Parts: sequence; C-alpha cells; structure tokens
Amino acid sequence: MSDIPPIGIVEGKKPHIERMFNSIAPRYDLLNRVLSGGVDQQWRRRVMSEVLAHKPTRLLDVATGTADLALMAAKKGVPTVIGVDISDEMLEVGRKKVVRRELSEQVDLQNGDAEKLPFSDSQFDVSTVAFGVRNFEDLGEGLRQIQRVLRPGGKLIVLEFSRPRAFPIKQLYAFYGRFILPTIGRLISGDSGAYTYLPESISVFPEGEEFIGWLNEAGFERCRAHRLTFGIASMYVGYRPE
Repeated sequence: MSDIPPIGIVEGKKPHIERMFNSIAPRYDLLNRVLSGGVDQQWRRRVMSEVLAHKPTRLLDVATGTADLALMAAKKGVPTVIGVDISDEMLEVGRKKVVRRELSEQVDLQNGDAEKLPFSDSQFDVSTVAFGVRNFEDLGEGLRQIQRVLRPGGKLIVLEFSRPRAFPIKQLYAFYGRFILPTIGRLISGDSGAYTYLPESISVFPEGEEFIGWLNEAGFERCRAHRLTFGIASMYVGYRPE
C-alpha cells in the first residue's frame, strides 16, 4: 500500500489554465525575467546539464510554454526536440522564437495534453517539464503518460517552484508572493488572476520527498530532488526502469 495520498483530479483546472496562459502569453517571457531577476534561466541551465548528461537524440518538453527549454536543448545540440502545451497562444510565441533562431529543423511545437500525450510508447530518451507539472489537472496521470513515452532507461527532469524553509528567506518569499508578485504581474500582463494563482498553486503543490513519492507511484525509479536558490525552486530527476 502506497504511503502517498490517492492520485486525484482537480476538476475544471485544465480550461482555467489554458485561458490564463493564453491571456498572458504575449508578456510571459518578460514577466519571467522581471519576476525572477533572470534566475529562472540559471535554473533552466541546471536542467540542461542533466539533459545533456543523458546524451539524448529525442527530447520531449511537456508544458513547453514559449519553448525556452526546448530551444535551449536544440541550441545545445539535441537533434530532435518536441514541445507540447495546451495553450495555443503560448505555442505561437514559441514558434516565432523557433523561426527567429533558425531551429525549425530541430524543434517541433505541438498542441498536446500532458495527460493524453499524442505519442506511442517508448519514443523519447529524455523528457523535461519546467514550471508546468504544478498545472496538471491530474498529476498522477500526467506523470504516468511521461513515463509511458520514455524509452526504458529514459530520464525525466522536472523543474518546479517550491517553498523556502529557512528564516528569513521563507518570510521574505511569502511577502513577495502575496504582495509584490501579483502587483507586478497585473501591471505587465494585464491579468489580475494569473499571478495570484502562482503563489497559491505553489503553496499547495507537493514538494521534496512528497513529490518523489508521486514519481515513484507513476513508475519512476532512482528519483532524487535538488533544492535550488534557497529552495525557491526544486529540480527532480527520475528514470523509467530498464
């Protein structure tokens, strides 16, 4: 019997997420840089070091958004990179970036649902999810789908926000998330709800060993977690069994 809670579904979350990200897509990249002070790119580079260590030929970037991580993988030499997301507007921004950087031969962006991935089994060497797993309507099914499309021995790397634990970072982060982040997000994006949702969703998302439990439940093994920048974000790594 598993010690983690039963894998459930947050009914109605998917349409809300799709509408929200369609709304903020034109300002999403700018907001990421402003709200994180650019440290989000450092976190993506940390993910990319894990990607490249596996020497993939085919990479799947789930919840790819505007394709920052997908583009980084292609620039680092991964031959085939497929990104999927449910937000057409985010994908449109990403496609323009792909063309601008002349990476159309390597990067393919598709509308796709993490919980119903449109690929047959054992297609990818590596899968990544950067700041998207928190938005899955059915977390367990999304992780199981990723495990299904990875080849035996394939690697999953998840980058997600987490919660600092140490004084005074914990208190400063809580203040920033409650007051500063929603204000800046609203001013730049024009969406009053998107950047209120962000700290609220972080506060309830499983992190650390709890999220490792979800990975194990979905069939991943040799799972590990790394806290980044005082625990503001965490990187998780797991493998599909050989």
